[in-house]
Amino acid sequence: MPLSDHEQRLLEQMEQALYAEDPKFATTLRSGRPRAGNRVTLVIGLVVTLGGLLLLLAGVTSSSVPVGVLGFVAMLVGVFLGWTSLHAPAKSAASATPKKRRGGLNNKLESRWAKRREDGTF
Repeated sequence: MPLSDHEQRLLEQMEQALYAEDPKFATTLRSGRPRAGNRVTLVIGLVVTLGGLLLLLAGVTSSSVPVGVLGFVAMLVGVFLGWTSLHAPAKSAASATPKKRRGGLNNKLESRWAKRREDGTF
């Protein structure tokens, strides 16, 4: 079902507001793909985890404790690599430069709410 003209205009306005407030985030959303480095790290993590599982099983079947421990540690490292590739941290708020927001969606909603409270029509 296609969008009406009014809905299409609203969508375009929301997109423009998003680009104005945070262009990097908007570009990330538009691309919709994870970064290649994250995929490579995820694959490495999976391979290390599977290798660690094989070492753990080899250590258990041969009653070799050092091989089993090495396999367990390798599994932990592989899971850690995979987890960090899926949940890559964004720039911290402390390192980001504060932006001066002007006319954002939040400000518009807050001003509308304040106006309604003043008028008594909320």
